[in-house]
Amino acid sequence: MTNQQSGSKSYLISIVMVAVLGGLLFGYDTAVISGAEKGLQAFFKNGFEYTDAMHGFTSSSALIGCIIGSALSGILATRLGRKRSLILAGVLFFISALGSMEPEFMLFKHGEATTSLLVVFNIYRVIGGVGVGLASAICPMYIGEVAPSNIRGMLVSWNQFAIIFGQLVVYFVNFFILGEHIQPLVEEMGKGLAAINPNAQWTVTTGWRYMFGSEAIPAGLFALLICFVPETPRYLVMIGQDQKALGILSRINGGDKAQQILKDIKDTITVKTEKLFTYGELCIFVGIMLSVFQQAVGINAVLYYAPRIFGDMGMEDPMMITVFMGIINILFTLVAIFTVEKWGRKPLLIWGSLGMALGAFGVALTFGHAGKESFTAASLLIYSASFMFSWGPITWVLIAEIFPNTIRGAAVAIAVAFQWIFNFIVSSSFVPMFNMHLTEGDDFGHWFTYGLYGIICVIAALFVWKLVPETKGKTLEDMTRLWKRRK
Repeated sequence: MTNQQSGSKSYLISIVMVAVLGGLLFGYDTAVISGAEKGLQAFFKNGFEYTDAMHGFTSSSALIGCIIGSALSGILATRLGRKRSLILAGVLFFISALGSMEPEFMLFKHGEATTSLLVVFNIYRVIGGVGVGLASAICPMYIGEVAPSNIRGMLVSWNQFAIIFGQLVVYFVNFFILGEHIQPLVEEMGKGLAAINPNAQWTVTTGWRYMFGSEAIPAGLFALLICFVPETPRYLVMIGQDQKALGILSRINGGDKAQQILKDIKDTITVKTEKLFTYGELCIFVGIMLSVFQQAVGINAVLYYAPRIFGDMGMEDPMMITVFMGIINILFTLVAIFTVEKWGRKPLLIWGSLGMALGAFGVALTFGHAGKESFTAASLLIYSASFMFSWGPITWVLIAEIFPNTIRGAAVAIAVAFQWIFNFIVSSSFVPMFNMHLTEGDDFGHWFTYGLYGIICVIAALFVWKLVPETKGKTLEDMTRLWKRRK
């Protein structure tokens, strides 16, 4: 029941929980490759000369779709609306899941690895990436536009929790799908299926298919449920549907407060859109750099390659340590959710940057040194945990709320596109950087890579301190006035 003074909390929570399913799919889709890539590599190597470069592209091809999807998100969010854009994202997730599981469908002979099949498989992965790109930009935008200002940061932070939870879920799903089977060894690949350990043959022929296909269940659920949530009040005002906007605002905030919020929205939305730099270059620069730093600190080099990193450190069960790291990440994301409205955005970002720098420098100084494996692992956990209570969720909060209403769609699209571009740069550059040697057998690449990430973390802290505005407790309409003053 809606309270005239405070609105319906259950209504707000229900629509936010549906929206954060998009974040869960974001995490699920980007992390599913970690369990499937070895079986996939062996499958294609047994069909033709499938090079490491081809596999590198195939493992990261979804990121190309992410760049496309995030770049299109502003146009789609403005023309189709936030809700219909999210429905489209859910449909793309669903198509990608089924297509990646069975890329031969109606086109090729099942189980016969060819270059044409590889192209089709990557097309399906790119389609899923477009869905991720859309969801990554529009889910926090949607939540930010329906949430009351006093709890907006906490609610948007749940989107990051869902991303990390989605990654953890797929780690467990991959683990259970694999069951008693094992991953093929690299040296066995390309010698024919009969040369591969019999206990790994199922992984090569079938296991990776189930891993990709498992995403169809949450994707279908998301596409269905998002049909039942309302459009955001701010978008409804932009297209002239004030009464619908007032009805939704009343259910969320109560009738009395809804009238004032509607007036503030109408005061700042004088036209449907304004030029991107209407509020100055600094506004767009801050949004872009928040996205750039979120990736440039190197976190995805840890998340995407964690099993390999822990394996290189000599850990006996790297997958279990990766799962443990996932649990730690969940717990520290909760720290952000329950402190962002109390401590503010800037303090969390600054302390997180410094914690990440400490962890990164710890890894740089100890990786590969006998007897210091535990210290290296602890440094990696500090590095990851510090990201999870700061740059992970808070970047999404700020991107969802710092831009004025009339440019939000386009500005968010640009900022998130930069995020995926730098995600691709960091992910594709990590392995060659990490394996660099000045002399044969030295550890130059190890300390250089994490040393570089540590330096970027320190620069990120300075950037936040000097240029990022504190948005705690401010309405989205306050952003218009804030940037006009800072022009």
